[in-house]
Amino acid sequence: MYAAITGTGKNKSVYIMQSFRKENGRTSSRVHRKLGRLDDLLEKYDGNQEKLMAWAKSEAAKDTRLYNEQSGEISISLSQSAYIPKDEERSFNVGYLFLQHLCTELRFDAICRKIKRRHQYSYDLSAILTDLIFARILSPASKLSSYTFCQTLLEPPRYTLQNLYRALSVIAAESDFIQEELYRNSNSVQPRNRTVLYYDCTNYYFEIEEPEGSRQYGKSKEHRPNPIITMGLFMDADGIPLAFDMYPGNQNEQTTLKPLETKVIQDFGCTRFIYCSDAGLGSRANRRFNSLNGRQYVIAHSLKKMKQEDREVALNPQYFRAPGSREYVDISILDESNSQVFQTIYYKEIPLDEQETLIVTYSPKYKAYQRAIRQSQIQRAQKILDSPGKKRRGKNPNDPARFIEKTAICETGEVAKTYVYSLDEERIAEEAQYDGFYAVVTNIDGNPEDIMKINQRRWEIEENFRIMKSEFEARPVYVRREDRIRAHFLTCYISLLVYRLLEKKLGNTYTCSQLLKTLSRMNVTKLSTINGYVPSYKRTQLTDDLHELTGFRTDYEFMTKATMRAIIKNSKTIKQE
Repeated sequence: MYAAITGTGKNKSVYIMQSFRKENGRTSSRVHRKLGRLDDLLEKYDGNQEKLMAWAKSEAAKDTRLYNEQSGEISISLSQSAYIPKDEERSFNVGYLFLQHLCTELRFDAICRKIKRRHQYSYDLSAILTDLIFARILSPASKLSSYTFCQTLLEPPRYTLQNLYRALSVIAAESDFIQEELYRNSNSVQPRNRTVLYYDCTNYYFEIEEPEGSRQYGKSKEHRPNPIITMGLFMDADGIPLAFDMYPGNQNEQTTLKPLETKVIQDFGCTRFIYCSDAGLGSRANRRFNSLNGRQYVIAHSLKKMKQEDREVALNPQYFRAPGSREYVDISILDESNSQVFQTIYYKEIPLDEQETLIVTYSPKYKAYQRAIRQSQIQRAQKILDSPGKKRRGKNPNDPARFIEKTAICETGEVAKTYVYSLDEERIAEEAQYDGFYAVVTNIDGNPEDIMKINQRRWEIEENFRIMKSEFEARPVYVRREDRIRAHFLTCYISLLVYRLLEKKLGNTYTCSQLLKTLSRMNVTKLSTINGYVPSYKRTQLTDDLHELTGFRTDYEFMTKATMRAIIKNSKTIKQE
């Protein structure tokens, strides 16, 4: 809109004119508002037409802004010769707002207020803790890099980097309390399924020269020679993390269970549940502990480590059953080319004593999978044999070199020995006899099919570890002090909890990669000339679902600063059902 004087002679008036486009595409103008007769207006400005027109132009600008606000249209004026301001951040991530909405529902602010009563500090612990979580999910890196990344959020940190490092000590000291409070608060976000609790351990290696503190030499899951630290993790029946703890790398995994499970029982109020773990955490002491006070267990059992007579009974092809049938099946005569047979999991029960039962399963599909893996390993072992040079021995159960046999040859009268390397056919045949078989031990007197289903979900806790190690880059750790190492892994655990809850609220529709990439790429660009923001990300069904879930939208073509402040406020508000 613009100001103009129209008319002839003494009949001139001042108008605010509006430009518009006709249906035929041509531009034209029309009167938007009459400001008054020119003579009358000149009297107000002492005959100074320049001042009069300056006022008229300001009125036109006001009408333009009002019209744009009412119509939703924005006029942008950009210069091809003006530089953007130096060192001014213009791109901001808004994906964190959806994580912030969940953190609000988890009541991080209330948790941190309780912690402040026990510690002396002046910084905003809630802001530091949530920023560490946002950075771990959206851009995992060192604490310094995380602090730098948080500068690109719509709400940049108001604390210093030194505040962040000091907060790590408080976070570590309050680790158990934070976990307990988050568990209780998470029930209002997603009712926790405590019927089955899964437990497993993993470890993280440190690239240091000598063991120090909890970083000790131990059995690495990745078969690395570095000092490690062990993490024990409990997960509920829906795959959502429940609690975790850290242990020295040289501590036996079997001994990590009881302290953490005792904390879960006493502090979390989980008293009756089914404990499920792999064979490595199913010692007799752990099984006995999980038989107390109405608890039960389902634990994977190694057939290879059983006594020979017991193993022969377990591998006997007779007395198996198909699900839903009471008739016995001899699995050695099954037609595994039949698709229905190939997909079926057969089972049999073997009482071990008055309390325990061994359930052995056989799956033709699992058998084919194991054979294909081993055949690939045999081919790799043959390549090692065919290549020149010294032959190595296998170091772990998945190393193809384990199938290489070393035989000493000493001719008569010779002292020095020579060696011949060949495929170890006996080792291959020994492993083949277990193809398709799997076993669990339990004290549950119930339907074996239901028991097998409980064990089948153990893969989710392995996925939790994979997400922490891969997507969240839990290592390298970048900090050295024991308390800060613990704080680092606590933020990784909380990040996993927040991610899993968001995943669950979205109906488990999207993969981890899809969700994390979308959140990290949800940026808006600041337009300084009109004090607003323009989305610079791709709108998808996932972004629509995120907006539907939280009740606010960041995908309008333009958002004023006031609009964005309202969105931020909504992300910090708990919706009343």
